[in-house]
Amino acid sequence: MTQAPPAGAFANTARDALGGAITAIAAAGCPTPRLDAEIMLAHVLGVPRERLITDPGLTVGGAAVRAYQDAVRRRSINREPVAYIVGRRAFRRLELASDPRALIPRPETELLVEVALALPAGARVADVGTGSGAVALALSSERPDLRVTGTDISAEALALARANASALGLEVQWLSANLLDGIAERFDAVLANLPYVREDQRASLAPEIRLHEPAGALFAGADGLSAIRALASQLASAPSIRFAALEVGQGQAAAVAEMFMSAGFPAIRRERDLAGIERVVVGERA
Repeated sequence: MTQAPPAGAFANTARDALGGAITAIAAAGCPTPRLDAEIMLAHVLGVPRERLITDPGLTVGGAAVRAYQDAVRRRSINREPVAYIVGRRAFRRLELASDPRALIPRPETELLVEVALALPAGARVADVGTGSGAVALALSSERPDLRVTGTDISAEALALARANASALGLEVQWLSANLLDGIAERFDAVLANLPYVREDQRASLAPEIRLHEPAGALFAGADGLSAIRALASQLASAPSIRFAALEVGQGQAAAVAEMFMSAGFPAIRRERDLAGIERVVVGERA
């Protein structure tokens, strides 16, 4: 008697696999179904994404069938972020490990790195609330002369940051701290992407964010500014810090600029992201 082949034994073309995945992901309401499907299939097959288009003979067979079905299920049914499914995310020149221990690095956060590239040689820089280490590692990569430290209150996030640093071969000091509290080291500059989402915005967030990314890295009280306010208070009593740059939410830049002024930073500027939103507030003092 002929035995039935094991599940996943048949090979389908990559084009067919993508078609079914795109339909399922789109039906779930995900905003970028084709991109999601392509990134996940390229990951499962271990090929560059372009090959899904340029190689019409590419097939999905064996264990890859089950792996891709699982990835599509996680994306469409659980609304899990693609970065967590494939376990990585690009940030500037780097490829970082990404998982639920920390926020997924976002393109707008790259602006924090850009504003810090002009810091003087040898400056001591703290990336406060480092998460996956994206900002600290990108800055260390692009300005190896800087002395970069990443701090976070989350031991899990710091473990991820350390793993990213080890994989990339980059030198960053990692410290466990609530903002700058209890850190004896003096810094010349501070960068921070702290929680800035208001509590009343929780229900309006996309399921990918609300259900999967760490709440402690997202929400900051009734006005979304409790963490930033606490850091600004610390900056006021840290005269060695002559440069500070904070990522903020839409509509928060004016309030954060006032906090910087009160903390003793007379020179303030607001940097817009690619969407035109005032995304980073920079304060400097002589």
